[in-house]
Amino acid sequence: MLIYVNGSYVEEADARISPYDHGFLYGLGVFETFRVYNGHPFLFHDHYERLVAALAFLNIEWNMDKAVVLGILQELLQKNGIKDAYIRLNVSAGNGEVGLQVTPYTKPSVIMFIKPLPLSNIIVEKEGVMLRIPRNTPEGPWRLKSHHYMNNILGKREVGADVNKEGLFFTKEGWLAEGVVSNIFFSKDNTLYTPSIETGILNGITRNFVICLAKSLGYEVEEGLYTEENLLSSTEVFVTNSIQEIVPIHKISSVLFPGKEGKITNELSHAYRQHRNTLWRVEDVVKGEGL
Repeated sequence: MLIYVNGSYVEEADARISPYDHGFLYGLGVFETFRVYNGHPFLFHDHYERLVAALAFLNIEWNMDKAVVLGILQELLQKNGIKDAYIRLNVSAGNGEVGLQVTPYTKPSVIMFIKPLPLSNIIVEKEGVMLRIPRNTPEGPWRLKSHHYMNNILGKREVGADVNKEGLFFTKEGWLAEGVVSNIFFSKDNTLYTPSIETGILNGITRNFVICLAKSLGYEVEEGLYTEENLLSSTEVFVTNSIQEIVPIHKISSVLFPGKEGKITNELSHAYRQHRNTLWRVEDVVKGEGL
């Protein structure tokens, strides 16, 4: 498999970064993961803009515009003979002296790699597992999609290797937060609820898309602070991320949920599939636009 590394397309086994890259030394970098459906990078503009905002906050100067990034992506798809794929775009600070740097990073490292991810309309359910380890607070004013993943790794270790289970974080104050690799939604009385970003969660691109999608379908959506009791007394539960899309939860502890049979979950999943080959940004679903 060919991947892109700092201007070159190389075999993955030949990819190299410097040991002095501050993304390696200090975790100073951010990334985006998203899907390509039949060559179309779903919600690409939102992922790109979140990446740019995060890099600016980290004082990493990156001037690769959207057209260039899309060109690299299309080249990778073509060179690897793939149309449906998982994409990871990673930008780290680049090389620096050993020690903490306060001046801007001007030569970041850029890596993009892909892997085949066949298109599927099969809805896969998961069991939600409430984690004992709390969700940590963001290192800055909001959570970045950064290289700092220790809290997520510890959460995954607590759940175990079972791909049919998703760990659910609560904050140390007891508020429902997010999944190990997902945002969480639940419904009751025809209203959809999701934790507020006040809880320190990642403001997921798919999270925002599902909020807009639900509103466009006539559902009330509330973002707030919710407890374990709120979650377990709900009617439907699902989690979201850019790769797995909308994943129904059929069980949490001893409480059963309708999973993929849930009315709202089904309606949103169907609408999601209708849009994934066309939309470039979240707001397009509100406007009723595609390309």
